[in-house]
Amino acid sequence: MLPPPDRLSNDHASLHETLQLLDARATLRRRLLHSGLAAAATALLSPSAFASACTLIPAEDPGPFPGNAVRGPNMLTHTGIVRSDIRTSCCTHGQATATGVVTELSLRLQSTTTHCAPLPGLAVYVWHCDARGRYSLYSEGVTEENYLRGVQVADHNGEVHFTTIFPACYPGRWPHIHFEIYNSVTQASTGHKALRVSQLAIPEAPCRTVYAQTELYPNSTKYLDRLSIDSDFVLADDGGVLQMATTTGDITNGYRMRLDVGLAVTAGT
Repeated sequence: MLPPPDRLSNDHASLHETLQLLDARATLRRRLLHSGLAAAATALLSPSAFASACTLIPAEDPGPFPGNAVRGPNMLTHTGIVRSDIRTSCCTHGQATATGVVTELSLRLQSTTTHCAPLPGLAVYVWHCDARGRYSLYSEGVTEENYLRGVQVADHNGEVHFTTIFPACYPGRWPHIHFEIYNSVTQASTGHKALRVSQLAIPEAPCRTVYAQTELYPNSTKYLDRLSIDSDFVLADDGGVLQMATTTGDITNGYRMRLDVGLAVTAGT
């Protein structure tokens, strides 16, 4: 029997090395199954077997509309920012609700330095554009709104969950959601010293389905037709492989987006 594949060379191994490891494990599993060693093959695919394949999420610029005092107004100082449903404006701003296809967003934070262990207690700030491509606090017509922005604290599984809407596509950018990760809500309120700033990318197929609703999402299909992941200046580095959300659902029942986020943070500290 072949020995199990080696672990990654270090905690921040490249995507190429990670994929090589996964391919090697898959090959070994097929050989084990062919030999009738089903138990060994199953063990190879257990969570602990793949713990070493956790990969650091790429770091990205927060963009021009973060709402974190670094560029423009600071939404993070409002106590109402800690919320799971981010569709409606809150606090001292307007009370408008963003219209669009309801979407449940989940991020799972994992340690790349502690075998992909969950990272509870970290604070995650997410924000994105509305169905017309506008960013609250910044775009004309919604400068008095702060919808589609919110903070959640990771639970014992390292997960945060938000109820939001499916974001639009606007000129020059592939459909995406921004997020920043902090040690705590208190740290997040400053808008500085984020552990990681990155973005979640959305697969093309659900985007086209959602954007076909032209009354809700005017021009999104037109803008998407002009783009590709490889042409997006943020996601082009690796084709969005590590930032592409698993996206399921439909217009009637809503969509669910999920992304595993690897961080160079030691679990339990």
